[in-house]
Amino acid sequence: MIRNKIILKDLESIYSNTIDLWEEFKNSRIFITGGTGFFGTWFLESFIWANKELNLNANVFVLTRNAKEHYKNFPQLHSDSRINFIKGDVRNFDFPIGEFSHIIHAATTSANETYNNQDPLIKYDTIVNGTKHTLEFALKSKCKKFLYISSGSAYGRQPEEISHISENFLGAPNTLDKNFDHSILGEAKRVSELLTSIYCDRYGLETKIARCFSFVGPYLPLEIHYAIGNFIRDAIQGTPIKIYGDGSSCRSYMYTSDLIIWLLIILVKGQKNELYNVGSEESITIFELAKKIAKITPKKIDVIVNQKNNFSKLTNRYVPSTKKIQNQFNIKQKINLDIAIKNTLTFVESNKKFYNL
Repeated sequence: MIRNKIILKDLESIYSNTIDLWEEFKNSRIFITGGTGFFGTWFLESFIWANKELNLNANVFVLTRNAKEHYKNFPQLHSDSRINFIKGDVRNFDFPIGEFSHIIHAATTSANETYNNQDPLIKYDTIVNGTKHTLEFALKSKCKKFLYISSGSAYGRQPEEISHISENFLGAPNTLDKNFDHSILGEAKRVSELLTSIYCDRYGLETKIARCFSFVGPYLPLEIHYAIGNFIRDAIQGTPIKIYGDGSSCRSYMYTSDLIIWLLIILVKGQKNELYNVGSEESITIFELAKKIAKITPKKIDVIVNQKNNFSKLTNRYVPSTKKIQNQFNIKQKINLDIAIKNTLTFVESNKKFYNL
């Protein structure tokens, strides 16, 4: 993996916007589940940068099922003496010895497993029992702050009349939805949030929850079920961008540097037992997204829509309101969608071999 100017600029942006937060991690031990995923890899990159710049003398312990595969793509993370990889399953890993000041619980089933139609019972078990096991570890390790990475899917289907869904919305996934991938993820995340809240209330554990929506940036997988990743892949290859639905679904995409900044703010400054939406408010239809990517790339790219728009069908919307976190911490999204797409295209272009393009 080539760490080009895009990555270095992003890491500098994350560092400069969180410099006041990192001092809390000085001489600390941090534990992260899901640390070899898309989110986790970006956190590790950011940690290494801050650790060196501020001489934090901090260490991160990363739970993973497959460190070897991650090493192939990110050897720079595995060569850093401050990062320790621990092999194990989030549902039953052996607790590392000693105290950990901060835990980031980002583990779920992998994106590839979801893409390959993983058994919904395994998915539920991994998310829910993995969370309970990690919360038990948090108590044993005398964790001071615990961040649970949840999902906007916990809201269930966003009503068409609500343009941006807020933390006050009390909807939930449809448990009778035969598309179990949608309902299992959302419901399992809700149960895990409940467990997190119970451990906070019963044991005084300082927990925070981040409901994360959709994201884009370097390291994003291009071959699975992320529409924006598929579109970027098609554009880089110079082939038509294919939309398999009618293109009417609405999404929003936050860039990875903003994502990490917001998650760090929630971990360090977030209120105890509070839930925060994390994502962009910049709504766009899938068709508009495809057209935007086609326009940004220097190649002439066509957009092909597989289905005609059914105007009688409810719009599939997945866009958060982030007023709560913005107002509480006086922060704004720094990277708009155009720049996010340009940066990701530039990164992928210089790493075609990694993406098998």
